[in-house]
Amino acid sequence: MNDSLQRFVFEMTPVRGHLVHLDATWRAVLERHDYPPALRALLGELMAAGALLSSTLKFDGALVMQMQGSGPVTLVVVEVNSEGTLRATAKWQGDLEESTLHGLLGTGRFVISLVPGDGGQPYQGVVELEGDTVAAVLEHYMQKSEQLETRLWLACDDRQAAGMLLQKMPSMEGADEDAWNRVTHLGATVSENELLRLPARELIRRLFHEEDVRVFEASPLAFRCSCSRERVTGMLRTLGRDEVRSILDERGKVEVTCEFCHKRYVFDTVDAEQVFASDLQTQAGSTRH
Repeated sequence: MNDSLQRFVFEMTPVRGHLVHLDATWRAVLERHDYPPALRALLGELMAAGALLSSTLKFDGALVMQMQGSGPVTLVVVEVNSEGTLRATAKWQGDLEESTLHGLLGTGRFVISLVPGDGGQPYQGVVELEGDTVAAVLEHYMQKSEQLETRLWLACDDRQAAGMLLQKMPSMEGADEDAWNRVTHLGATVSENELLRLPARELIRRLFHEEDVRVFEASPLAFRCSCSRERVTGMLRTLGRDEVRSILDERGKVEVTCEFCHKRYVFDTVDAEQVFASDLQTQAGSTRH
């Protein structure tokens, strides 16, 4: 199966559905980090959920989902771009003996940010980590912050991450109002193996063969990191010339490794001077009379 997002709707009902499969995209994350098995499951499910939630939005930019906790796992981040690219990372300490969500994260919060691609003002929603699974946390968020009834089923192993979303939309005239209870009952029969192994259209037929379902063209998904030397240069400017010089004096170079893709960016003394050269030119120009 290819990395893709499949949208579908139930005709004459206020219900829509999305299915996602992440194959190469998920493996690209695992190839760059040696995550413990318990953390892999959490991160893979959150990646699938991120792809599903981003598909319900009409925006140009990035959806960033964060789980911040007090437990051995302090941070899990998934970023989904409106162009269909994803990246993910996590931070943890010590051995992860627990496998439950709250055993890993402890108490904490779930944060969703929408970052416009045009540099506009980001939107951020924050709720407490309520629920025993990634799916339950996100369902709670959608109900509390967006007032949208949403159901999610997520699965992950060392090769694939997958998920299904069903969402109740505002009622329409002549709609089948019982459809939501009916299709969520059918959706709840899906197994993790079916989510991971079956092609989207086959799974839709298997689960909802008695429903009138319209299936749209699938959208491709892929791993891509948005880090760049230009972005790291901007970060160094934020640190300031004195701070960068102190790092150079201590280590002989400034080395930055992207937490998402592990790409290394190295700046020596000459590189660092070039970072601040434009600032010096601007200052010199502003002092002329």
